[in-house]
Amino acid sequence: MSTTISNERKRIHPHKFTLWVAMGSIVMMFAGLTSAYIVRKSGANWLQFDMPPIFWVSTIIILFSSLTMHLALKSFKAREMKRYRSLITITAISGVVFAVLQYAGFNYLYQHGVQVFGAGSNPSASFLGVIVGLHALHVLGGVIALLVIFFKAHSRRIKNYNVTAVEIVSTYWHFVDILWIYLFIFLKWL
Repeated sequence: MSTTISNERKRIHPHKFTLWVAMGSIVMMFAGLTSAYIVRKSGANWLQFDMPPIFWVSTIIILFSSLTMHLALKSFKAREMKRYRSLITITAISGVVFAVLQYAGFNYLYQHGVQVFGAGSNPSASFLGVIVGLHALHVLGGVIALLVIFFKAHSRRIKNYNVTAVEIVSTYWHFVDILWIYLFIFLKWL
């Protein structure tokens, strides 16, 4: 019996495994996109423009949200539910603020004559739109997951202290944070 329990503890939860496979696929997708960006950048008609300054603010917000997510998970594991609820609320709000700031960044580009898609667009702006847009979709998925655990945390009827869901959301949220830092550095300085 103890051997069976010991072996089960060494296995990764199927949902965590699925998350890691999905994150590996996402990394490969963004590696392909950033490689294509580098190749296309050497071509003709590449428009140089500065990243929207508000992307700096959104970067700080997503870093802050990653910290609050870490602290929320730590609080959940310690069964400090009041603190967990506060921190998961801050994380969810920060995720929404990040998404809004990303939208504001694209609005800034548009107001400064950079057409991302459609008539009058440039390959450099379109690459930015595709790369950041795909990241935004992944952030949206993370925000939805955050909102699900937020509502579970504030529900009076659900008293499940299974840490797996919170760990999965935490891992994914840190992943989209690290992915944004990579993309921001890549797009800002390359």
